[in-house]
Amino acid sequence: MDVLDEEVESILYIAREISVYKIPHLKANEGHRANDWGDLAQPLWKGRLRIVEKSSGAALMFEDAQTGELFARAPYDALKPCVESVLDSSRYFVIRVEDNGKKAYIGMGFAERTDSFDFNVALQDYTKRLKAALSPPSPDEETPSPHIPVGPKKDYSLKEGQTFSISIPGKASKLSTPGMNLLGSSTQSTGNSGGGVPLLPPPPSSGRKK
Repeated sequence: MDVLDEEVESILYIAREISVYKIPHLKANEGHRANDWGDLAQPLWKGRLRIVEKSSGAALMFEDAQTGELFARAPYDALKPCVESVLDSSRYFVIRVEDNGKKAYIGMGFAERTDSFDFNVALQDYTKRLKAALSPPSPDEETPSPHIPVGPKKDYSLKEGQTFSISIPGKASKLSTPGMNLLGSSTQSTGNSGGGVPLLPPPPSSGRKK
């Protein structure tokens, strides 16, 4: 087969080593617990996990870490996920695998919590992209900019007969006749010369997030 005829695939995630367990049937509809799987130090199988995306969709591929031989495959449907978290750990999951129309459930465990976290993030990113592709925003819908305050526009123009004053340190002269200043306060009755526009404080310096 010509290399150009092969379907391009994207690798969304790779775990170098995961453990697979045989799990018992649920006794009640309360979720799975890894503690019910027996001795977690004695898995049914060990190998690598890849999340592979093609034009037809994504799938979890359980493969031999050395030869790449396929152990199990779980097609991932973002609307009906084949992955379920257990109730008693963040490192173990229940996976629905399929083979020629037959379905089975297996347990999967990561050695490190960072690996399980990255696994979750990869699935969430794929789900977000897929849902965005299925429901693209309408071009007629205008999204307001988050930098523009919502509400009626304020009129800051000077009305007829209104003036504003500017106070310069060391100088007592006014550049306008008595009246209303720009902010609507009177400049006549008090002796204070600070009726100008107030200065906003500078933004806080960016520090390291804790």
